Amino acid sequence: MEQYKKEFIEFMVDCNVLRFGDFVTKSGRKTPFFVNTGFYRTGKQLRKLGEYYAKAIADKYGFDFDILFGPAYKGIPLSVAASMAISEHYDKEIRYCSNRKEVKDHGDTGILLGSPIEDGDKVVIIEDVTTAGTSIAETMPILAAQGNVDVLGLVVSVDRMERGKGEKSALQEIEETYGIKTTAIVTMQEVVEHLYNKPYNGKVIIDDAMKAAIDAYYEQYGAK
Repeated sequence: MEQYKKEFIEFMVDCNVLRFGDFVTKSGRKTPFFVNTGFYRTGKQLRKLGEYYAKAIADKYGFDFDILFGPAYKGIPLSVAASMAISEHYDKEIRYCSNRKEVKDHGDTGILLGSPIEDGDKVVIIEDVTTAGTSIAETMPILAAQGNVDVLGLVVSVDRMERGKGEKSALQEIEETYGIKTTAIVTMQEVVEHLYNKPYNGKVIIDDAMKAAIDAYYEQYGAK
């Protein structure tokens, strides 16, 4: 596993973004782990988060694209932080863009924030975590309405590796439905590999009992 992935896993733990216990997802699944990117709350954390996204984007797509699009609302700071990190660390100028939930009819009108999207633009979508693909289903028509846009892919922070609407993972379903590439900074398999029975800051975060709970969850909800 690459060093930046290990660092990102520990970063999520430090920020209380990645937690283990008893939780319920939006889809009603009882899960022993939860990723809540709302806990990235400081400028320092967002700066670091942008750097991890930038590295994942560089590894999967390179920077031969024009727009980094973050769907409202959580995607807005992600697109800003990552585009700034790309500029700072890779000297590439990628425009950021997000959508509004409501169309603005005065001043800076329209449904978009940041850069306009033009015919021929290549776009990468940035999100936090995708479990059912709902946000992408809402985002693709918005992008298509801007013109002849080439959506290259989607990058998320964590691939939960669980079933979407069918037997495959949400990211696999998105790839097949929209014909785009998907990637994540880390997968849950990598999270478990890095934390299982290994002390971090004096504590074992994934012990035998938690590992058994995670295995049971994937036995029921894991992607095929």
